[in-house]
Amino acid sequence: MNETEIRERLSRVRCFLLDMDGTFYLGNRLLEGSLAFLDAAERTGRGVMFLTNNSSRSADHYADKLRRMGVREPFLKVLTSGQAACRYALHELPGKRAYLLGNHILRQELEGMGLAIDNERPDYVLIAYDTELDYKKMNEVCGFVRRGLPYIATHPDFNCPTEDGFAPDIGAIIAFIEASTGRRPDVVIGKPNAYIAGEAMRLTGLPAASLAMVGDRLYTDVETALRSGMCGILVMSGETDGGMLAAAERKPDLVFGRLADMIPYL
Repeated sequence: MNETEIRERLSRVRCFLLDMDGTFYLGNRLLEGSLAFLDAAERTGRGVMFLTNNSSRSADHYADKLRRMGVREPFLKVLTSGQAACRYALHELPGKRAYLLGNHILRQELEGMGLAIDNERPDYVLIAYDTELDYKKMNEVCGFVRRGLPYIATHPDFNCPTEDGFAPDIGAIIAFIEASTGRRPDVVIGKPNAYIAGEAMRLTGLPAASLAMVGDRLYTDVETALRSGMCGILVMSGETDGGMLAAAERKPDLVFGRLADMIPYL
């Protein structure tokens, strides 16, 4: 794709949905040019919303982290898979009580959104990336899943990137539950699945054709865009390397080294 075609493709984008770790920052280090990208988006009349699968932290936590890195309003909008899963449950299972496999941060956020949580007498199971996981919880959740309760997962990621490499994420928890119960989640909310993309459209008020999903992972960020009709933009500042991109059957619409490399085309 030549420069004119890149500009033409980006001209349709009215709001960028940005992954965070590996895209906007790495761990606690802001990636060079990330703030300049926000300035360029604002200068050209485009919006930005951050979109993360990590359900072990609240949207307020991420907003505070971004603020400490120098991000200002109106760029502190964050949608997490935990929030999207909560909205799904409130809509699809109104008045029902959840068994929540999640840490106290997530519990506090979801209860604040109106979710009824009852880990003794639940009507359905909602699992997240639980950084306070222990065997008692795993035994409990497997029991409820084995009984056939509706079973929702916030996202599918097997590993969570850290400054030291990776930590086991919810995908590993899902695998544990499946090994014990023979069941996989009935619904998975986060990237690359449809519900979180629909929630982003609802919150921005924009159709898929006016949105771009930008991230460093082919199988979550780019796949979200390809499944939903958004522009899929891969940045090579995180997980994906050249070999992985070359081997991928489904390619992104656009590829940049980092967010800042997009600025000349906006």
